Amino acid sequence: MDQAKETRGSQHIEQLMQQLSPDSERYQVLATARQFKSSWVELGEWLARVSSSKRFAEWGFATFDDYCTGEIRIRRQTAEKLLLAYRFLESREHGLLERRVQRPLPDYRSIDLLRQADEGEQFSMTEYSELRQAVVAEERRHPAIARQFRDLVHKHQPELQEEHRHRNALTAAKRLSTCLHDISDVPQDMLNGVARLIEFLQGKHSEREIKGQEPGNS
Repeated sequence: MDQAKETRGSQHIEQLMQQLSPDSERYQVLATARQFKSSWVELGEWLARVSSSKRFAEWGFATFDDYCTGEIRIRRQTAEKLLLAYRFLESREHGLLERRVQRPLPDYRSIDLLRQADEGEQFSMTEYSELRQAVVAEERRHPAIARQFRDLVHKHQPELQEEHRHRNALTAAKRLSTCLHDISDVPQDMLNGVARLIEFLQGKHSEREIKGQEPGNS
């Protein structure tokens, strides 16, 4: 389901709820469905509170990360994105928080990319505005936002684009190798060729990792 359909669905729920008694079972089901569509915002808000107050220590966790992974069972990276996305909305896009009852908010991952663009010194105001337009106004799905953000990064850091291409090629080559080994009549020289290609791409990847660790490249 795309973002436009989700928005229409949320508006439909709101219209139905206005016609029902809050005490009715049907209303409660609709309210739960609406809440689910924006649940990441509520979770981000709670995470912000727990992180700021350090209540997790009272609950037996040494760190906030331990609390997230041990108690609410979400990955550290996910918790960080939720937390940062909510704080970004709170500080820079408070209007989105105010509209969350009427309309579903953008994917938290898209909001986090918007935050990164806002904080990144390499992005121009025009580039940030275009990304914000895609996230907030046009409500594009996250894969499209991720591609737009990646294109902006590659524009300013071409070396990352080359790295991305090599990484994709390595993944594709490994996948091809696995598929070919399942086919009995593939000539051995072809299998060896794919193996050499994988070795080549892995070598390039290792070279970039070593270069990135050299003084002045951190």
